[in-house]
Amino acid sequence: MAPSTGKLTLKKSKMKKIIFSLLLVSGVVQAQSHLDTILTTKTLKVCTTGDYKPYSFLRPDGQYEGLDISMANALATSLGAKVEWVPTSWKSLMPDFLAKQCDIAVGGISVTLKRQQTAWFAQPLDVDGKIPLVRCADKARYQTIEQLNRPGVRLIEPAGGTNEAFVHSHLPDATLTLFHDNVTIFQQLVDNKADVMITDASEARYQQQHYPSLCAINPDKPLQYGEKAYMIPRDDISWKLYVDQWLHLSTATGEYGGIARQWMGAKS
Repeated sequence: MAPSTGKLTLKKSKMKKIIFSLLLVSGVVQAQSHLDTILTTKTLKVCTTGDYKPYSFLRPDGQYEGLDISMANALATSLGAKVEWVPTSWKSLMPDFLAKQCDIAVGGISVTLKRQQTAWFAQPLDVDGKIPLVRCADKARYQTIEQLNRPGVRLIEPAGGTNEAFVHSHLPDATLTLFHDNVTIFQQLVDNKADVMITDASEARYQQQHYPSLCAINPDKPLQYGEKAYMIPRDDISWKLYVDQWLHLSTATGEYGGIARQWMGAKS
């Protein structure tokens, strides 16, 4: 055998080994997809806070309900699986999502670049944005950033979420109180213990239906653009493609629209 032929054969052999190794690694990665795990275990692990109506709420009887709860159950059904709910909080959402190996996180989660650094998002379902929720008697006082960003303005927010982050970045001069319960926080506004809650337009619209003395300020012109989406593990393309296709079909067939109308407050 000529020397050049031997070198060529050796190169081909090395190339085959490299290709085989890449295929092997690809097969391992594919086998570790959350999609395959769910199909095998028949269990969909869902992280949710349970304190954000109309998306996710943990009732006193221990059962979850809400728009995203219904959607998570529909996703599980499409996979022939059952949901295993994994409780979390806004402050610990990302650490819990990673440590408890949730397949998906739902419950009115806002898309942010910081979260995108650690996780992926499925295709956005809704466009949303931050607005003030205030007592209707004070509507004229809290329309703009300039009106809100004053020491005399008493802001109240749940800890650890995008509402608190918005206040720190846009309203540093206002007086901020962090409240422990995102379910009863609205009563603080009603009782005049706080003046403003910055929250997503969807939540503000929903809550004003249940607290007639509260008003959502300019819900169609938010102070900051935002989107809602389900959070999924990073670098799992098989799982993301499945969730995105399921969402596409849910939207196209009207399933999502029907569930949304059941849970969302009327726009006004």
